[in-house]
Amino acid sequence: MLYTCPSALLYSGLSGLRQLTDTFNSAEALQHGQEVADHHPHLYGATINDSNVAGAHVSLEKPGALTTGSGSDGASFIQEDDGIGGIRPTAEELKTLRKVGEPLPKSAFLVAIVELCERFTYYGASGIFQNYISRPRDGSEGRGALGMGHQGATGLSTFFQFWCYVTPILGAIIADQYLGKYNTIVIFCCVYIVGLIILTCTSIPAALDHGAGLGGFIVAIIVIGLGTGGIKSNVAPLIADQYKRRQMVIGHDDKTGEKVIIDPAITIQRIYMIFYWCINAGSLSLLATPYMERDVDFWSAYLLCLCVFFVGLLVLVLGRKVYVVRPPQGSIITDAFRVIWLMIKNRKMDAAKPSYQAGMGKTKVLNWDDHFVDEVKRALIACQVFAFYPIYWVVYGNFSNNFVTQAGQMRGHGIPNDLMQNFDPIAIIVFLPIVDQWLMPTLRKHKIPFPPINRIVAGFWIASFAMVYACVIQYYIYQSGPCYAHPGACDADLVDGVHQGNNIHIAAQTGAYMLIGLSEIFASVTGLEYAYTKAPPSMKSFVQSMYLLTNAFGSAISEALNPLVVDPKIQWMFAGLAVASFIAGCIIWILFHHLNDTEDEMNQLDQDYDKDPTMRRSSVHGDRTVGVHSIDEKA
Repeated sequence: MLYTCPSALLYSGLSGLRQLTDTFNSAEALQHGQEVADHHPHLYGATINDSNVAGAHVSLEKPGALTTGSGSDGASFIQEDDGIGGIRPTAEELKTLRKVGEPLPKSAFLVAIVELCERFTYYGASGIFQNYISRPRDGSEGRGALGMGHQGATGLSTFFQFWCYVTPILGAIIADQYLGKYNTIVIFCCVYIVGLIILTCTSIPAALDHGAGLGGFIVAIIVIGLGTGGIKSNVAPLIADQYKRRQMVIGHDDKTGEKVIIDPAITIQRIYMIFYWCINAGSLSLLATPYMERDVDFWSAYLLCLCVFFVGLLVLVLGRKVYVVRPPQGSIITDAFRVIWLMIKNRKMDAAKPSYQAGMGKTKVLNWDDHFVDEVKRALIACQVFAFYPIYWVVYGNFSNNFVTQAGQMRGHGIPNDLMQNFDPIAIIVFLPIVDQWLMPTLRKHKIPFPPINRIVAGFWIASFAMVYACVIQYYIYQSGPCYAHPGACDADLVDGVHQGNNIHIAAQTGAYMLIGLSEIFASVTGLEYAYTKAPPSMKSFVQSMYLLTNAFGSAISEALNPLVVDPKIQWMFAGLAVASFIAGCIIWILFHHLNDTEDEMNQLDQDYDKDPTMRRSSVHGDRTVGVHSIDEKA
């Protein structure tokens, strides 16, 4: 029989009582900390974006900070450093509670202004390329410069579009591996300005009269394409980087008191809608440049674009201290391709995981972990969806070339033919807020899902209807006099030596532009969102460039279709594109609609920026990085 002395029993009893008391005190402290965090979120570094978050704001890295734990409902607390965290929703809450977004950070709007200025320049200049290239300098067809005809103009403008969407790969590699997004954008802005200066100088009458027009134009579009490519692949991920949350948490609606789920995917979706709205607000430069082309000359329009772009660069530089930036990660892109090679080599998606390699008895040290492989797998899923986007971009590309020529075959009644392009951004500026502020919230309120794949399919189908509309308009152009099937090719429509087109009002073309704009809200905006949310955190620019590359493939297909952009074949090209876009939408639905069921799961792979180790590099300034300020400093 084991003998235990009374003093040992007493010591053991006191120790147990002390542990019980400590446990009670810890639980009480946790509850008190929860109440303080709910009522005074600023004490834990919460920003205005987090004012409606109900949950524990905790940190494991600061002395005396609260620790993570579990509530009575089984919800787990997110460990965080800057007030971003909260209580994760349970499976039941995910099914029953309404999902909402958060207010956007101010720095995101600053990035949007920069993009607005860049798009003002891009569309303002490229929108008048068709007339600049196709029409002769003598003015017989209206204001012109190079006189290369419709096919020549479509060929060069299509090459420019192709080039602008190939170069983002270079910009992405430089940003993700060497310089970071912000520095890369600044450098390529300077390249862009050089191209604009060349374009402006070679478009003045003296330069055109001395034969510098064509050579200067080709050099200019190559340099501008290089500049815009370096910007495009980085500015889209940079704006979403300004929002820090990546995990869903429980919150409440201040207006109704309703318990809701704060879903980062909704906020990122809204960021890209506002981003795209700014893009199209900038593209309204086409309200000014066609009139400057007609009433002054092309050089004046290009000079305006140069001045506005310089303003955008100024905003970018002056706002450098407020951006949240992610430093470059060295060989991250190389590692991603090595992961893909191991997947292909072993014919297994998990083959690149270190845990899998260890299980196979291989001792080679890899530069990545299992989580990175999961992120690459997610990015590959997005790239599979993007494989069908070239068809959409072929349809979309018509609004800046063939639709302009089509408008020139109609009676303008004083409206420049290249002014009609503005109905595309006008449609987006009008309909996008309706979709963002009314349609999507209404669907979420009534628990009607409208996930990314569904939105992409809707965009493809609406684009198909746009091509049907254009085909019908082309039919009626051919049915109208005086030149019928050969508009602009007879003398019957000449007025003061200028061809006026067939007897159909140019305003009839408006519907095609409106439908293209509406399709962009679903296909193009969702593509930007999908490229960002499915990319590994340190490869956002590169995956964005892969999405943009689909536009280059679309331009290549358009180049192949160039022999069809003549009367009357172009009517059948419109019809063919309508069928192709509709079928592509159907195929996307058949192949990828199952991804809607795993959308939330895929998005949850990313960490909040406070938990992301890549945001803790010494190269990132403290005032632009989350998770580096102590609670005492914030209090």
